[in-house]
Amino acid sequence: MFFYLLPAVFFGWSLGANDAANIFGTAVSNRIVRYRVATIISAIFILIGAIIGGAKGIETISNVTAQSLISGSISVLSAAITMTIMTYLGVPVSSSQAIVGSIMAVGLIEGGVNWGIILKLVLAWIGTPIGGMIFGYISYKFLSIPFNKIKSIYAKERVVQIATLIIGAYGAYSLGANNVANITGVFASTIGVPMAALVGGLAISFGVLTYSYKVMMTVGTQIIELDYFSAAIAVLGESITVWIYALLGIPVSTSQAIVGAVIGAGYARGSRLTNKKVLLKILSAWVNTPISAGLITALIYFVLKVIFKVAV
Repeated sequence: MFFYLLPAVFFGWSLGANDAANIFGTAVSNRIVRYRVATIISAIFILIGAIIGGAKGIETISNVTAQSLISGSISVLSAAITMTIMTYLGVPVSSSQAIVGSIMAVGLIEGGVNWGIILKLVLAWIGTPIGGMIFGYISYKFLSIPFNKIKSIYAKERVVQIATLIIGAYGAYSLGANNVANITGVFASTIGVPMAALVGGLAISFGVLTYSYKVMMTVGTQIIELDYFSAAIAVLGESITVWIYALLGIPVSTSQAIVGAVIGAGYARGSRLTNKKVLLKILSAWVNTPISAGLITALIYFVLKVIFKVAV
């Protein structure tokens, strides 16, 4: 059984290595928070989030289509390969959209897809950057009032540092609760929801601890100029958005949530969108990622079944 879970471990490791930057990337690259502190907080709260809050999302993914251990392993492997290739090519990619595309491919081949769940997931993809934008904007407008009343520059810096740690912990919890379903949701019917949450949470945390430094250190201002306070607020907007979807049991993209939240916080601060191409990239990811993952899944499925005669 462990052999079939290896692709999920790889997928979770990749997700953790990349998506931790959505939480602590700006703070680490600007030396507000030390890298090791950020990774430890992230790993702990991702695991807690996966175990405590991941069940609903896992159940959602497990109900898209019936999966055996082998077909589930193919789906996760294909999603991981898709993420790896598209990341290498510099194309925007979402783990949520990758796994859904893979699962749909298996379902279409075997003749069973829950289209009601697919519709709910697609609507959530559209709502994710919008939600991030709304919560980023509102959070900035609300929290900037007491923050701007602080006169001491030193006190402001300390507030930002402490707030970044607290918001980062919340963001890590939201990430674990929401995205663990992408990693092991397909195995829930065979290993159980609690075990799926534990394995997925550990895999994501392992990725954060071992291979997130480069991504965190290369995170820039990207699409809107933000100061340290508004950058922390953007992470808060992202975290709220992702957490709400976790409560609803709908895995979404933290990358697209943070893009929306950055735009919302930036506009609330008075900045304007400087790189409108990022919006086009989000739209392209909605189409490119699930289609690419589905095609890779179909290829692996038929190679195993037709050439190697594996009973999938």
